[in-house]
Amino acid sequence: MTMTIKDFNEIALKRRSIKKYDPSVKISREEMEEILTEAMRAPSSVNMQPWRFVVIETPEGKEKLAELAKFNSEQVSTSSAVIAVFGDMNNVEYADEIFGKDVELGYMPQDIKEQQLNFFKPIYENMPKADMKDIVLIDSGLVSMQLMLVARAHGYDTNPIGGYEKELIAEAFGLDKERYIPIMLISIGKAASEGHASYRLPVNTVTTWK
Repeated sequence: MTMTIKDFNEIALKRRSIKKYDPSVKISREEMEEILTEAMRAPSSVNMQPWRFVVIETPEGKEKLAELAKFNSEQVSTSSAVIAVFGDMNNVEYADEIFGKDVELGYMPQDIKEQQLNFFKPIYENMPKADMKDIVLIDSGLVSMQLMLVARAHGYDTNPIGGYEKELIAEAFGLDKERYIPIMLISIGKAASEGHASYRLPVNTVTTWK
C-alpha cells in the first residue's frame, strides 16, 4: 500500500524524476483511472481536452515499448506502468458531447453553449494543422505535469520521457499517427531509490520585470 501525500510542498517541491522502480509495486486499474481523472482537471483551451492516454502495463505492452524507448528501457521494465500521452488533432469531434454535458450538469446555460459552439467549432474544424498542433502541445503538456503531481499525491513516483521513437509509437499501439501526435511517456511506480536533486537557475536569471 502506498501512502497518500497531502502537503503541497511535499508534492511539488520534492518531486524527483525516477529512473528505476520497485517492480513488485502494481497500480490497480481503479486507482489508475482515479489518477487520470484527477489529472484531467488541468486547464484546456475552450475545454476541448485534446489529451489521450495509452496505459502500458502488461508484460507484452512493456516489451513492445522497450524496443521504442531507447536508453529508457529500465524505466519501462521496472515501472508499474508507462503512460503514453498523445494529442488528438481532431479533438473538436468531442465538442458537442463536452458542451452538452456542461448544460446537462448545470455548468452552462443552453444559449451560451450554442453561442460558443457556433463561434469556435468552425474555427477548430478549419484550423491549420500547425496552429492546432500548438494548442494540442500546450494542453497535453499541462495535463502531463498535473498527472505527475497527482501521482505523487497518491504516493507514486514518475519520470517524463522524451527519448523514444516518436514516429513509430502511435502505430505500434494501434493509433492513427496522423491524428494522434506523441507528447511524452510518463513512467509511474514506486521509486527503488531516491531521485537526484538538481540545480535550478535563480529566478531573476529567467525572469524579466517590467
